[in-house]
Amino acid sequence: MVLDQIRWQQAKDKIINSYKGDNSIGTLSEKTVHAVVKNYYEPDENYQEIAIEGKCADIYSKEGKIIEIQTRAFSRLKPKLDVFLPSYDVTVVLPIPDHKQIIWVDPDTGELCKPSPNRKYGSPYMAFRELYSIRDYLNNPNLHITLLMMDMIEYKLLSGRSRDRKKYGAERFDRIPTNLTEEITLNRPEDYMQFVPEGLPEIFTSKEFAKCAGIPDRINGMVIGILWRMGVLEKTGSKRGNAIEYRVKEIY
Repeated sequence: MVLDQIRWQQAKDKIINSYKGDNSIGTLSEKTVHAVVKNYYEPDENYQEIAIEGKCADIYSKEGKIIEIQTRAFSRLKPKLDVFLPSYDVTVVLPIPDHKQIIWVDPDTGELCKPSPNRKYGSPYMAFRELYSIRDYLNNPNLHITLLMMDMIEYKLLSGRSRDRKKYGAERFDRIPTNLTEEITLNRPEDYMQFVPEGLPEIFTSKEFAKCAGIPDRINGMVIGILWRMGVLEKTGSKRGNAIEYRVKEIY
């Protein structure tokens, strides 16, 4: 799908304008990102929050397709996927922060601190932490994944236990999406090929993959595991020390 910036702005305006008349950030909902994305994909509320076979779908489109927006904890989707996938085309949308600003909020007064600089924050590889929890479903032809990259302003409460109250337990209050930057669709196993980084040797280890992709070890194993499961990578049958060697499958 081509990014529709006009529709994105309309979705943002609809949700943010619903807060008008309230003078405090404390009136915002923790689910602002979810609400904006839902209205981006389906502005008609008649097709939102629809009961289907005992489960509530975020969107049930005019074409009879289901869209679920999940900002985190993909494991919670499993009961819905078990019900929906045998009979319906299901797209799961994961919003991912691209660039992010942080605004700290005093929880006692509601006073807002000066925004932090707008910094590069995330990448599409962040999705694999969530995708790994539903890895057994990814090969289902009725399941489609959309990674929606966006810039955000994140409001965090000065509720931490450090002297500046920004660390050790400080709570995230809300995230307000601003710019829509990229949409990545994963409809078929071969679509996962886009996560194979340039410059990768013909035969490589997990550590070499992580270096080329620029991703941390904490998610690299999940990335490798899913790409292997989706048939993008294969094991060579050899090891380099204790490290398993991989290569990109020739069919891709």
